[in-house]
Amino acid sequence: MANPSPAWDDNLLQNPHTVADKRRRVQQMFAAIAPKYDFNNRLHSFGRDQAWRRKAVELAGVKLGDRVVDIACGTGDLTLAFFNALTCRDPWGDVLPKREELIGIDFTYEMLPVAVGKSSPEVKREFEVERLRSVAQYINGDAQALPLPDASADVVSIAFGIRNVQDVNAALREFHRVLRPGGRVIILEFSRPRNRVIRFFNDLYCARIMPHTATWISGDKSGAYKYLPMSVQSFIDRDEMVAKIRDVGFTQVEQFPMTFGVCVCYRGVKT
Repeated sequence: MANPSPAWDDNLLQNPHTVADKRRRVQQMFAAIAPKYDFNNRLHSFGRDQAWRRKAVELAGVKLGDRVVDIACGTGDLTLAFFNALTCRDPWGDVLPKREELIGIDFTYEMLPVAVGKSSPEVKREFEVERLRSVAQYINGDAQALPLPDASADVVSIAFGIRNVQDVNAALREFHRVLRPGGRVIILEFSRPRNRVIRFFNDLYCARIMPHTATWISGDKSGAYKYLPMSVQSFIDRDEMVAKIRDVGFTQVEQFPMTFGVCVCYRGVKT
């Protein structure tokens, strides 16, 4: 049987955000790289990806009783970070979020079994891993049409996924729809540093080095690690993202750059 054609080629990567069937290609790409996704994230971010997620959770200001919906949850790293923030550190685990209070949603089904089965360095005891499996719901769904009722969540998050949706505005409107008044949207995304020197070296690393090493490690043939840096370079800038978040009705919109602006966390509130 012939190998399937890659999801991305050089022509499509001129501007991947304008490709008509971007959604299908992104789904095919993530299905292909799911088994080595976490390893590549840790390696190529020099371990900073987990620190960025912890900061996003901190900015969300979650408390026990909040309902958290993690969109484009992938292999569950941010969902797990929310679990750790919501979990009482009592050794018997007496106070934990209820099952319906922590939901991970991703439209690439192949990512979800990894999310369900994984544990974290911060969740070492076996009973806690089992509790995680029972309290975190993972759903195969689309950010542009969330399978949730109106005003049903206190926090909606998405980490490194907003640039992968077909229609950013449609996804932002869905985030606003499912949040309750006072609910917070948390968007963690890569960005190009504003300092020209740092931007030069970051672009060099992302465009020239990372695609080769990540492709070799994952054995990927979908073009995923060519798409990922190009999707950052051709995506809207930080100010445009803030404007889009405001345009769908969020207030108190702020941006928090991290690691010299390589990554940015955006936060908004539904009033």
